[in-house]
Order: sequence, then structure tokens, then C-alpha cells
Amino acid sequence: MRSFISLIKRSPLEFGAAVLALVAVVMAGYAFVATMAAGPFAYADASSATVADGAKIVTDSQAAGGKAIQFAAATTTPPPATSSKNLDDPVKRDIAMQIVSSAENSSLDWKSQYGYIEDIGDGRGYTAGLVGFCTGCGDLLQLVQYYNKIAPGNILAKYIPALEKIGSWNATHEGLDPAFTKDWKTAANDAKFRQAQDDEVNRVYFNPAVSQGKADGLRALGQFMYYDALVMHGPGSDSASFGGIRASALKKAKTPAQGGDEKMYLNAFLDARKAAMLSEEAHSETDRVDTEQRVFLNAGNYDLNTPLNWTVYGDSYSIK
Repeated sequence: MRSFISLIKRSPLEFGAAVLALVAVVMAGYAFVATMAAGPFAYADASSATVADGAKIVTDSQAAGGKAIQFAAATTTPPPATSSKNLDDPVKRDIAMQIVSSAENSSLDWKSQYGYIEDIGDGRGYTAGLVGFCTGCGDLLQLVQYYNKIAPGNILAKYIPALEKIGSWNATHEGLDPAFTKDWKTAANDAKFRQAQDDEVNRVYFNPAVSQGKADGLRALGQFMYYDALVMHGPGSDSASFGGIRASALKKAKTPAQGGDEKMYLNAFLDARKAAMLSEEAHSETDRVDTEQRVFLNAGNYDLNTPLNWTVYGDSYSIK
């Protein structure tokens, strides 16, 4: 201690140089150790060592005793991959079809609904097929016209004039009874008719919903909300149609694509959807919002991942 003190008193510059030299030596040693530790292996005298956990003894003329331990390279476990798929992914689409079928047909077996047909008393005439095509809405006419295009002279072709006369928002069965429901079920055995239904579901409802959902920055759940709304309310810009419902939601919240919060926007969309449903007696039961889609949203299930559990119109459903 006295020698250091006397050195400081005698020559502060010499003392400072000595300290810097000492620091340099320490830093160089640290760098060497860190470099060896960061490498895939390190060496030590292994002439009488035992090893485990992937290390092994190797011959090394530079090591003490001529043997060295080669340590296994450090490994890290990558985090699990996250998947966020859109509704047009085949698995997600099947989930969407099951949920819609639970409300439209009281069954998850949507592939057995091609032949479904009945008048449910909602002022739209006959409701039929996968998503409830209606004789009094115009979409069933478009389906039969398309079916006749890919399968000319089919069993339903003879009803096209009557369907054209019925037009939209008409509950009449004129020109259809008594054989239309029977012929519809017969047509459902034709692969071309099932193809026609699939194609029309995609063209009129599913693809537009997914496309708009993606443009709005929504994940699979939001895309499904759009799809279900299009199925029930149809395309259009009036307050009771999909376009009007979306416009009402946009007055309350921004979409994620506009910089808004996804949950806030989807809640606004469901609020607008519920208001549209309550404005029409035929759609006044709002389970599709309250005990189905709002349940998924409150759970934060934006990717519509399974398992899913919900209730609609008094029946409980589950997709594992």
C-alpha cells in the first residue's frame, strides 16, 4: 500500500499508466474466456476425465496430457410456432360451415343439408340448401339458373320461369307447389347440384366476406362474423343488409386496417348486427350474436381456434 501511495506522490502519470496497463491485461483475459465459452466447444486436460451430456474426449496434442474435452454446442429450443390462418383455409372454412349450419339447420353436419327445404314462415318463401337460399330472396333463383348452366335440363330447370316471376321479398309458392320440395331433394343427389350450391355459397357469401374481412384487417373470427351476417342479411347497403350493418359499425369504431382496435370494432359490428336483427321479426332471436359470436370474441379467440363451444336457439354445440 505504501509503495502505491509513494508512486502516486512521486509520479502520478506513471501510476496512471500502470493502472491502464493492468486494466488492459484483465480485459484481454476476459475476452479470451468469453470467446472460448461462446464457441461450439472448449478444451481442458481430459487425461483422466469422464464426460456426459453430449461432451466427448478427443485427442489434442496441444492439450495437457494429449487429451481434451470437446463440449457440445449450446442449443436453444425455438418458441412454438403460432398459426393465424384466414377463414378460407380449408379447416377454418369447415368450422365456419358447421357454425352456420348449427343456426340454419340445427346440425353441425352441413354436408347433409344440400337437400334441406322448408318454409319457415319468415316471409321469404321456401328456405333451402346449405345456407338457406330463399325462393323469395332471389338467391335461390340464381342458384337454379347456375345449376341449369352446368347441368342443362335438370329436374329443377322447369321452375325457373316461376322463380323469375316470384322475384324478391315474396313469400308465395305460386308455380312451385306441389312438387318443388320433392324435386329439390331429388336434385340434392346430383353431384352437379351440390357443386352448384358450393359455388354459389362461395360467390355470393363466403368469398366476399373473407375478402372484405382481410381488407379490414380482421382475423378468422371477424371474417366469420362477416360471412354469417351476409348469409342472414344478404349483400346490400340498406340498414338491414350487410353493407348497412358494416357502415353502422364504422360510425362507432375503426377497423384494424384503419388503425383501430379489433375487439372494439367487432363489438361495434355485432351491436349493429343485433340492431338489424331486432328490426325484423323473423330475425329477432339474437343468439347468433349473444351466445355464439360474442362468446368467441370475449374469449379473445380471434383465430377461431378449436375447441369451440356455443349455444344457438336453445341448443348447445361443440367443435373439438
